[in-house]
Amino acid sequence: MKSLVFAASAVVSLCLSDVSFAQRVDLKSGSVDALSGEKNVNIEYDYSSFGVGKFATEKEYLDKKAAEYNAKEAGKGDAWQKDWVDDRKNKYEPKFEELFSKGLADKGLTAVHGRPDTKYTFIVKTKFVEPGFNVGVVRKNASVDYEIELVESANKSAKLAEIVLAKVPGGQFGGYDFDTGVRIAESYAKAGKSLAAFLDKKLK
Repeated sequence: MKSLVFAASAVVSLCLSDVSFAQRVDLKSGSVDALSGEKNVNIEYDYSSFGVGKFATEKEYLDKKAAEYNAKEAGKGDAWQKDWVDDRKNKYEPKFEELFSKGLADKGLTAVHGRPDTKYTFIVKTKFVEPGFNVGVVRKNASVDYEIELVESANKSAKLAEIVLAKVPGGQFGGYDFDTGVRIAESYAKAGKSLAAFLDKKLK
């Protein structure tokens, strides 16, 4: 029994330790210098094409999970699927923007949403989601792959930079992240924080 508890604790510690590691941010092309001196940058999100876990598309994942939940309890799968989508506006995006703005407070750069009147826009593209799990004694962090483009707000085809963050972990300290949305939201928080740290070093 003691060995089981020790093993479970080790798994929890291992998963949570991932969150503390510095997240690698790769500038694949271009430059972010245009943001120097800017006060606001618009943030947009693109969820149009990404895989989930072992599924090649989000639709495959949602169809299977919703059907499983509905088979257990009528309407449960439909409610779960709605929550999955609603979590973007309610959890993921606010977390990303909050940590981004906090990390760049010294530079005076703030993330704003739905403000195409700003000069520049970050388009945050979700490319892959590992939802993770938490069943009490055993858990696994969520993780998300992002591609982030810096573009001119007035001409989004004018791409200034492309940034990649891979396998950004998401998990709540203490292991109380039983809800999938909570785990994934923490990945968006870390992505926002990591992008801010990257820009803080790059911008004058």
